[in-house]
Amino acid sequence: MKIAIIGSGGREHAICQKVYESKKAKKIFCIPGNGGTHTIAENVMLDLKNFKEIKSFLIKENVDLTIVGPEEPLVNGIVDFLKKHKLKVFGPDKFCSQLEGSKIFTKKMCDLKKIPTANFKIFKDSISCLEYLENKRYPLVVKADGLAAGKGVYICENYKEAKK
Repeated sequence: MKIAIIGSGGREHAICQKVYESKKAKKIFCIPGNGGTHTIAENVMLDLKNFKEIKSFLIKENVDLTIVGPEEPLVNGIVDFLKKHKLKVFGPDKFCSQLEGSKIFTKKMCDLKKIPTANFKIFKDSISCLEYLENKRYPLVVKADGLAAGKGVYICENYKEAKK
């Protein structure tokens, strides 16, 4: 099988390593890959935001399966796009990727489906948020909605930190 792995992080590197160990893998492409994946796969420098370019490459190389790791292309619908073009791809579709892409979506889904989760409050403006935070017990966690590249969670020890 020819397999493409989309991403360049440690998660994608680990996936690449396990695919490399499979007897079924005949050729591995990492898009874009990293300094370590080049020893077990062919790194291909493509823009992860350019789904058409990725699709063209996958078709040209007769890739049998594409595995998508990074959140941004998942949230932007790369799985839906590739499936629409009859390409085999592993990863959550755009709707399901909202679980990673939106803390609000995830919390609402947990609430709707009665999945245990920490208490939460959603704010549309900073004034009501700050009023709420004035009277809370600390420490508490503040999360930003949307993709935050691993930087969207803040553990606040006091109101001053939460306000910041």
